[in-house]
Amino acid sequence: MSKLGMNDDQRPDPGDEGDQADQRRSDGDASVVRQVSTTSAGSAYLVHPDDGPGPGVLVLSSWRGLNDVTKSMADSLADAGFTALAPDLFGSVPVDDAAGQALLGEVDADGIAALVIASVVALRSQCADPSAPVGVVGFSSGGSLAMWVATRNPDSIAAVVTYYGAQDIDFTSLNAPVLGHFAEFDDLCTVDDRVEMQSHLLLLDNMVEVFEYPGTWHFFAEDAELDTPAGEAAALAWGRTVAFLQRHLGLDDG
Repeated sequence: MSKLGMNDDQRPDPGDEGDQADQRRSDGDASVVRQVSTTSAGSAYLVHPDDGPGPGVLVLSSWRGLNDVTKSMADSLADAGFTALAPDLFGSVPVDDAAGQALLGEVDADGIAALVIASVVALRSQCADPSAPVGVVGFSSGGSLAMWVATRNPDSIAAVVTYYGAQDIDFTSLNAPVLGHFAEFDDLCTVDDRVEMQSHLLLLDNMVEVFEYPGTWHFFAEDAELDTPAGEAAALAWGRTVAFLQRHLGLDDG
């Protein structure tokens, strides 16, 4: 299962003011960069819509880290009207998936949990309405973290999207609707993993939508070529993600 283990009752204190978050927003050849102080959230990629802050979405990467793909997803969310923040969960970008898996195995679960919670605090402070809850999108281990933080901080999270990442914690406190995207062929997040999670959510009457994408594999949303069936699946999943977030974070025009 692609998930990070941590104490179910853990609620780290965001703590004191910490490092800086890079905000970059490109417009053609122009690039605007500014430093944004965060609350012990370390470094992060923060991007607003062109017309100013919108509802917030936290982007939690897989073990591949804060790479160009993760940043491009944050940019796409900003294009859709959201203020997006992607924290640097691991402090580096691994050279390949073997290195990423090793990095994930070495990470301090308590530290990364505190970083995620602090990132929620930092993101809310940058949004159009700092009092409003935010959405969270996670990939692989980041999807597991997304489910965790939405459950542990139900008043702060209004919508959660997980890509090929599951959790087996007690979801009793979870209030946010859940959207799940899963691959047909996946040894890291198996059918049993996601069915168990979905069953627990449904037993608690949580709003949950789950999609399986034929012909896809773990990480399909991050590395599929656009002109392939997997790329088409990734585009479909992303369209569903944006529509889901717009609906639950107040940007739905319908």
